[in-house]
Amino acid sequence: MENLKLNQYNHLTAKERETLSFPAKLLLNKSLLVGNVLDFGCGFGKDVELLNSKGINVVGYDKHYFPNYPTEKFDTIICFYVLNVLMQEEQANVLMEISQLLKPTGKAYFAVRRDLQYEGFRTHKIHQKPTYQCNVVLNYQSIFKNENCEIYEYQHFNQISKINHLDCPFCNPDAERELILESATAYAIFDKFPVNNGHALIIPKKHCSDYFELSFKEQAACWYMLNKAKEILTKQFNPDGFNIGININEAAGQTVPHVHIHLIPRYKGDVTEPRGGVRGVIPEKQKY
Repeated sequence: MENLKLNQYNHLTAKERETLSFPAKLLLNKSLLVGNVLDFGCGFGKDVELLNSKGINVVGYDKHYFPNYPTEKFDTIICFYVLNVLMQEEQANVLMEISQLLKPTGKAYFAVRRDLQYEGFRTHKIHQKPTYQCNVVLNYQSIFKNENCEIYEYQHFNQISKINHLDCPFCNPDAERELILESATAYAIFDKFPVNNGHALIIPKKHCSDYFELSFKEQAACWYMLNKAKEILTKQFNPDGFNIGININEAAGQTVPHVHIHLIPRYKGDVTEPRGGVRGVIPEKQKY
């Protein structure tokens, strides 16, 4: 987290313009800005102003310049050149926040730079403050690319048709189920057969049955998402505690051969004697 504090001037990379940005023009010309639109990380808000003047129903959010956080979900979300000035954890936060703000059948568009010559911190020419920049590659569908930028189209994981592992319910979650969160690497969803209100699953997108066979980066992405899911469940369900667990192999109770982390809210009185918690996987060993 200390590194994130160093990136406190990323908002200074916002540029003042008088015309629509290139990604906004492209999406407008392709008629992809449909329904209620959110410009996430809108900077000074010029795209918001000009798109509204063209009849697009769009609002802007920017942590520094338009800080009123949206309270509704959107049909379309645009996020232009934001990820390039954020560090990895900040990027993950943006992806998860946009996944929350997008309607179940909505689409989001991420524009990232492809003309960066230098990655890391540099001194901003105008503001003389350290600002960060990096190249970004997403595992979403690319709908445009040239030497200057690339535009990705994002849909919720359960809205995308798959061709692999068709028999795996976690590679192919039901389209009608609403996701809690999603990042580039993992997603969170409510358990189909919950043991308590708010019982959630954090699931890596990679098809893998054994948690220990995930890479460290994939494991870390799951735990980072679990922390965010816990915040959401706490706000929504106000539990008194949590159990966290992973079943690995049939002997440990795993029934779906795809890694998933259980995040189970606990409430006072939901069992007669909670002492021992996860030790209850072997009932006679729970009490000690």
